[in-house]
Amino acid sequence: MTERDMLLKKIGACKFAVVDIDLFLDTHPGDSEMLRKREDYLKQLTPMVKEFEEKFGPLSKDDTANNTWAWVKDPWPWDTEG
Repeated sequence: MTERDMLLKKIGACKFAVVDIDLFLDTHPGDSEMLRKREDYLKQLTPMVKEFEEKFGPLSKDDTANNTWAWVKDPWPWDTEG
């Protein structure tokens, strides 16, 4: 597994955790422990996303404030060997 793939996997896991906790907090808004865990995941996620974007470019089209076409740079996922 490449460095890019490993970083994407870690980012995906953190994003999943944040979304899952968000759904939980929809029905348990006063759960301070889950709010703390959500903040912990966001603190982990921010530097990983920054590292990924510095090394490999934006994760999505929405992350291209300065260059609207940067997200289409090679390689595309299907261009790399699996």
